[in-house]
Amino acid sequence: MITLPIHTQTGESTGRNYEFDPAELATSINKQLLHDAVVMYQANLRQGTFKSKSRAEVAGSKQKLFKQKGTGRARQGNKRQPVRRGGGHAFAKRPTDFSYRLPRKALQIATRMALLSKFQDGEVTIIESLSMDAPKTKVVAGLFKKLGLEAKSVLLSVPSHDINVWKSARNIPKVGVSPAAGLNAYQLLLRKQLVVTAEALDLLRKPVKAE
Repeated sequence: MITLPIHTQTGESTGRNYEFDPAELATSINKQLLHDAVVMYQANLRQGTFKSKSRAEVAGSKQKLFKQKGTGRARQGNKRQPVRRGGGHAFAKRPTDFSYRLPRKALQIATRMALLSKFQDGEVTIIESLSMDAPKTKVVAGLFKKLGLEAKSVLLSVPSHDINVWKSARNIPKVGVSPAAGLNAYQLLLRKQLVVTAEALDLLRKPVKAE
């Protein structure tokens, strides 16, 4: 059984605890699955828009620079050849799509395993709720300072997308914000600490729907 104290929005203790069975998230942690999920998310972040010109695409005459024999010099082709300055690339780079997808069920399990690893490593802080009428970075920064997380990378998870919370945290270095439904293994493992609201954790604990 995992038991963690619940804090208020200002970082004070509420005197209440949050308890749940870790088996609700995952029965074990598969490091290979977590690795595969992280590699997939990183590959999908690659733009792949690089491109270089081949010898057929660079500007210049296609005529041979000088005759093959009788000049006393090494034989040469046209000025577009890769060995010459300004010539094309021998193996020119082309735009590449690196994206691919693992099975949806595997990614869902990987997310729950990554979340379980955070609890096992003692890297989770639970807050009662987090809401504000207008964007205020001071509120979120004050919360992290009170919790002793101001110098660490933090992932803040809320029940649903809140524009005020997102705007309040975006200027803080090494801080990310994600709604519970958008959380994935890469986000969880990228940041050292997880600050999650009790409602968001309730959503994350819900069993994966069977197909």
